[in-house]
Amino acid sequence: MKMNTKKVLGLGLAAVLAVGSLTACSGSGDTSSAAVTADSSAAGGERKTLRVAMECAYAPYNWTQPDDANGAVPIADSNEFAYGYDVMMAKKIADTLGYDLEIVRLDWDSLIPAVTTGQVDCVIAGQSITAERLQAVDFTEPYYYATIVTLVKEGSKYEHAASVADLAGATCTSQQSTIWYNTCLPQIEGANILAATASAPDMLMSLNAGKCDLVVTDQPTGKGALVAYPNFKMLEFEGEGAFQVTDEDVNIGISLKKGNTELKDAINSVLTTMTKDDFSAMMDEAISVQPMAN
Repeated sequence: MKMNTKKVLGLGLAAVLAVGSLTACSGSGDTSSAAVTADSSAAGGERKTLRVAMECAYAPYNWTQPDDANGAVPIADSNEFAYGYDVMMAKKIADTLGYDLEIVRLDWDSLIPAVTTGQVDCVIAGQSITAERLQAVDFTEPYYYATIVTLVKEGSKYEHAASVADLAGATCTSQQSTIWYNTCLPQIEGANILAATASAPDMLMSLNAGKCDLVVTDQPTGKGALVAYPNFKMLEFEGEGAFQVTDEDVNIGISLKKGNTELKDAINSVLTTMTKDDFSAMMDEAISVQPMAN
């Protein structure tokens, strides 16, 4: 989850397949983006393409790799491939609904604009469902439920911290435009909050290089970091000692253009057949094959 400022019975797939056309442009008549239809065999049998945006640089949610190992998908306009939890979820959705899949690689801050302008049909990129984001886009039901964690290096004076209070005075950072940076870090008393990093990999490299005492992120990113950086330790706080965030902040969804209810219902028809255990198993699989740090 890229938790920036991230449940319900969905429509059955059969009901969704009975719906008419389904577009990323929410019925506005805009055909500038790749439109997808509920009947993918319509229009002379041509399969429709679901264009999905993500960073391709945010393991274990998504990353870039040089080949199609493990079922990775080509990245549009490149010779590279994308894989990770988000790609796995995008493949499941596309396969179930009968769409072809195209992965579009964009910077984090370009993801929501790409949806609102119709450049892509949706974003699957670890976005938390926040009130701020809901002003610009619609979200599906959550496709992952995450928790907040803190990463430190082994040997750090904070490695035995048992609560946020125990992090007092730490030098810290996190990724820009996330609740990790905007909501969580200010809860650390006397924290020396450094400038936000441009990406999750940059955040982890800052910690590894000793530029900060700790970073705050979500649990999947933390678990992935432990694989890539064995010298890291992940701290998980509970109850009153934890970072105080809302459920919306830690529920991760798929964002779509406002008013695109047909695509939203179609995707929800897939997500609502899955359980939290299904999500966790898929995430564990992604973590097991993610690239190691350079």
